[in-house]
Amino acid sequence: MDEPQFFQFETDFVEGLRCIPMQVRFKLDTCGVKLKLNHWNQLSQSERQTLVTLPCDTAEAIESYCAHVQARVSHYAGQPASLLAIDPAPPWHGTQLPEQVQAQADSLNIALTDQQWQQLNPLQRFALLKLSRKGHENRNFLPALQEFDLA
Repeated sequence: MDEPQFFQFETDFVEGLRCIPMQVRFKLDTCGVKLKLNHWNQLSQSERQTLVTLPCDTAEAIESYCAHVQARVSHYAGQPASLLAIDPAPPWHGTQLPEQVQAQADSLNIALTDQQWQQLNPLQRFALLKLSRKGHENRNFLPALQEFDLA
C-alpha cells in the first residue's frame, strides 16, 4: 500500500482530518461516491484515517472502498451517500492541460503547458482540477502550483 500523500497546501486542516483531503476526494471520485463534509464530520478519527489509507486503485479495491464508505455513511446518516457517474477517462489521466486549469492559471498570469501537466502525477492533476473549479474558492490553487514547481 502506498504511503498517504498529503499536500503542503492542506497542512492547515490535515492534522485533525477536519476536511476531506485530496487523496480521499480522489478515491471518492474514482469509486463514484459523493461524500459530503457533514458525512465526513460524522466519522470518527480512526474511520477517517482508514479512508485515507484504504487502497482504491484496482477494480476490486474500488468496489471495496465504495462499499466501505457507504457502510460508514449509512451507519451514521441512515442512508448511503449519493453516487456519482464514474468518468471512464477522467481528465486527471489525460495528457492535455484541461481548459479550466489553464483558465485559472491565466487569471494568475501563469502559463502552463501540456508538458508540465504530463509531468504531474494523477493526484496532483486531480488537485489542480478540483482547485480550479468555477464557483469555488480557489485560494489553494496558487499554493498548489508552487508546491508542484509550476509557479
